[in-house]
Amino acid sequence: MYACRFKRYLDIIISLIVILLISPLLLVTMTCLYFVNKNAGIFFFQQRPGKNGKIFKVIKFKTMTDDRDPDGNLLPDEERLTQIGKFVRASSIDELPQLINVLKGDMSLIGPRPLLPQYLPLYSKGQARRHEVRPGITGWAQVNGRNAISWTKKFELDVWYVDHCSFLLDLKIIYLTLVKVFCRSDINKEGCATTVPFNGHN
Repeated sequence: MYACRFKRYLDIIISLIVILLISPLLLVTMTCLYFVNKNAGIFFFQQRPGKNGKIFKVIKFKTMTDDRDPDGNLLPDEERLTQIGKFVRASSIDELPQLINVLKGDMSLIGPRPLLPQYLPLYSKGQARRHEVRPGITGWAQVNGRNAISWTKKFELDVWYVDHCSFLLDLKIIYLTLVKVFCRSDINKEGCATTVPFNGHN
């Protein structure tokens, strides 16, 4: 009952309340990114697979510029990531626009993180079960290692959540997420500005 109906109602109510409460923070962040992103835009839109693999556009704050080399290729992530972008990412503020995705029904507050569409054919049958529920802004894998654990472990945790989703578990994940945010832990793998791409094995 919770996963099928009550969870969705909570997503809508909580998202609306949070958006109202943090609106000053959102406005300040948007203003800062407008100036430091060098006309690259404030928001980052990217296609991601949601429940049952249905593709939607995820919304995040853009933390990088679009600076390119003389040949027109984007510079490496670590060279395009601005100082404000680092803070926005480390504090997980970049995830806040996804509350719009939650209101639209693309996502839930809690669930497996939405990944890239090109990963879909790389999943094993068991790993693909992560798409049996709506993806989330945070999830069981995020509070148990986030980007500091292997892809295999992430998917194990995602599927465990699918099988054990409950109101109390979601409350626990929200609490642990707040702890992670304030501690700014497990943002990236060591030596990487962003997480390592999934190749079907890692």
